[in-house]
Amino acid sequence: MLPMKRPRLSAVEALPDYRLDLTFIDGQKLMLDLRRDLEAYSGLRPLLDEHAFETATLGDDGWSVEWPQQDIQIGADTLYLDALAQNAADENTRIFIDWRARTGLPLNHAAEALGVSARSITRYSSGREAVPRSLALACLGWDWLQQQAQPAKAAEDTGRYVVNRKR
Repeated sequence: MLPMKRPRLSAVEALPDYRLDLTFIDGQKLMLDLRRDLEAYSGLRPLLDEHAFETATLGDDGWSVEWPQQDIQIGADTLYLDALAQNAADENTRIFIDWRARTGLPLNHAAEALGVSARSITRYSSGREAVPRSLALACLGWDWLQQQAQPAKAAEDTGRYVVNRKR
């Protein structure tokens, strides 16, 4: 089965305890627990009412899930990344996919930030290949640098190292 270029939903079902059963157009089914996000983001808090949450429906031809009465929509791409992170087989993959979802960096910027190729970012973002511990640590390090008042510079902005040999 070929991976989707952009995640698009074919079905959504609201389940008890603020969970969504998501079915994507490629047939992939993922469960997503939204409780943490509903409590953390004020714009989503109206969905903490279980009756409101139960009204989840496909929106925009499968490009989002929406709650029409509350005028709340969440994009399929966001739901896909969050569900992949929650359902990842290992902690490194969870850290990486969560980092991608949280930062929202475009592919090339994410690759540059972590010092890897865009192809590597694409491979790991699908959740189908385990993320190496070094990349998960790079995500945590990037987060730490962003929180500093004056971030420390890495050895090189590109993440590549150059060795100059003496002649």
